[in-house]
Amino acid sequence: MRPARSPRRPVRHAVAATLLAAVPLAAQTPAAVADSVELPAVPSALAADAPCTPASTETAHEETWTRQALGLKRSWSLADGGGVTVGVVDTGVGTAVPALDGRVTAVGDAGTDCVGHGSFAAGLIAAAPVDGVGVAGAAPAARILAVRGTDQRGNPTAELLADGIRAAVDGGAKVVYVGRVVPEGKAVLTAAVDYAREHDALVVVPFAPDALPRDRATGKTADPAPWYWPAAVPGVLAVMDYGPDGGRPENAPQTAGADLAAPGDAVVSVGPRGAGHFIGSGSSFAAANVAGAAALVRSRNPAMSAAQVSRQLVAAAYPAVPPRVDPYAALTAVLTDTQGAVPEAPPARVPPKASPQPRERALLIAGAGGMLVLLVAGAVVVVPRGRARGWRPAGQEDRPGTAT
Repeated sequence: MRPARSPRRPVRHAVAATLLAAVPLAAQTPAAVADSVELPAVPSALAADAPCTPASTETAHEETWTRQALGLKRSWSLADGGGVTVGVVDTGVGTAVPALDGRVTAVGDAGTDCVGHGSFAAGLIAAAPVDGVGVAGAAPAARILAVRGTDQRGNPTAELLADGIRAAVDGGAKVVYVGRVVPEGKAVLTAAVDYAREHDALVVVPFAPDALPRDRATGKTADPAPWYWPAAVPGVLAVMDYGPDGGRPENAPQTAGADLAAPGDAVVSVGPRGAGHFIGSGSSFAAANVAGAAALVRSRNPAMSAAQVSRQLVAAAYPAVPPRVDPYAALTAVLTDTQGAVPEAPPARVPPKASPQPRERALLIAGAGGMLVLLVAGAVVVVPRGRARGWRPAGQEDRPGTAT
């Protein structure tokens, strides 16, 4: 992952920016400093000869900016993730983390986490709130199913991720968080996502890697791939990160395809062991926050399908590009999957054929009237002339010998 630092200050001095009271989601302006505890950065992978990540000795006491930006206190009044299992396909999850005590089940050897990335993500999803501690997961009553999606040092492959998705689904996870994406592996990862969809499990992934690899010879950062898997598979929720000021670090990978955005820069969570906290940045941690929000929705609405939960999160999100997840809105919004019914047109009524009698009667009357008019007109012409001739036949008026 990219160095765990805010774009505004180094990590160990940037922790103050993470332990602060954030402004409402709509504003997204930097908030005031609330604590100055220095936290170690959680790695995403370890060198072959590096020791496992040790427990942190520092604890964040103030509420983190992500907790307020997500509106978790209001959301917990409606749902806490109880009854939902979230599969965490990553570097493993420490089963002895106090904030996850009693709620982590591991597949194979995924109950140990040498790197710490998977445990950090699991804390963002389901860490229980504790008095005097500012860190809590989005769904603090959800159960975690730890599944290894990388090797012991945190290096993923398409096959490991695909096997991890299937194992999480087989283990009963209804939300599957995948902490890594890879530039290759379309076929195998598409098949794994299809398997999750067939079993009504929602897959949530980062839209891009937390950081792009560097060329060892030149020191230049590699260009981003046109797409990453399984983020590019239809049906998954691909998530982009943003920071306390609403923006992203300058060195964050820039690519397209995100469905949602969530807090992911300068976030605080638990480590692989102990009660201490770490700081981290990247879209993988933004995806963990969305996975926790999905667990809240599934907890409150167990009859919802995975596709409906995905639509609920996107449709109720704060309008932006991409939309910013709003767990409380997703829990309270009333959406419908059916369009309004179109009124049925009444059947056409063809009137019966008109009776010919009125027409015939009208023609008869019109004919009689016409005859009467003709008779009257003829009388007007004939009668005066007849009177003038004394009603004698025509041509006899002036004949000789005719009596006058």
